[in-house]
Amino acid sequence: MIQSMTGYAAASADSPRGRLSLELRSVNSRFLDLQIRVADELRALEPLLREAITARVSRGKVDCRFFLNESGGAQLAQRLDPAALARLRALSDEAKKAFPEAAALCVADVLRWPGVAAEPQAGEEALRAAALELCRRALDDLVAARGREGAKLAAGILDKVGAMRRHLEQVRPFVPQAVAAYQAKLAERLKEALGSADDERIRTEIAVFAAKSDVDEELERLVVHLAETERVLKQGGAAGKRLDFIAQELNREANTLASKAASQPIADSALELKLLIEQVREQVQNIE
Repeated sequence: MIQSMTGYAAASADSPRGRLSLELRSVNSRFLDLQIRVADELRALEPLLREAITARVSRGKVDCRFFLNESGGAQLAQRLDPAALARLRALSDEAKKAFPEAAALCVADVLRWPGVAAEPQAGEEALRAAALELCRRALDDLVAARGREGAKLAAGILDKVGAMRRHLEQVRPFVPQAVAAYQAKLAERLKEALGSADDERIRTEIAVFAAKSDVDEELERLVVHLAETERVLKQGGAAGKRLDFIAQELNREANTLASKAASQPIADSALELKLLIEQVREQVQNIE
């Protein structure tokens, strides 16, 4: 399944600490660019979120916001961590030696010190489980949204591929006609310029022109690249970079076709091909 790199999802759930909320936004990027903004009280859960997201998303700029509304849920009884208190006391003693005139720590200062007021282990485990389930739900919604948009992008690209195939079918009959007409015109001009029917010189010039105006190879390569585009879209998965490369190759062949065009209809078709290829390249930039 083709995935777009653009999507949005949000989810929330109750936890032992309060109401958890998770928001995911995804836009285009050459690689996976993950930005996680987590509330300070949930900082320990950041590695869990990062691991869950990278397991489901391979490309795109993903902005993750994870926060807690403590007023929305029950508060767990906290306890003081003796080890943290001991470390704080030792630091306080060292500080008083360096700054004897400094005021002593008050209870509020002690409670605000990181790690002093610890959550019960059971509460931490429940919070971790709730965060993991919330992240899974949000990722399901994000992947589904990216999949829906990816399906639309794939359908649009396939429409452009069909239009390019029709242009190639229209070009083929013009190629031998254009070459023959130009060869006859070139032979007439050479006869006029040389003042005589130098058949050998004329045949040489016509052969050179025929080699330069032969676009069969370009037409075949375009057909092959279009078939590869359809195959990649059907296969699905992380196909954005491969499709971008194919679009570049299509554009290169279309440029060569335009430069070799021996008639106006071929030149016009080459221009239409380039316009369609550019539209495909724009859509490909959104695919994972």
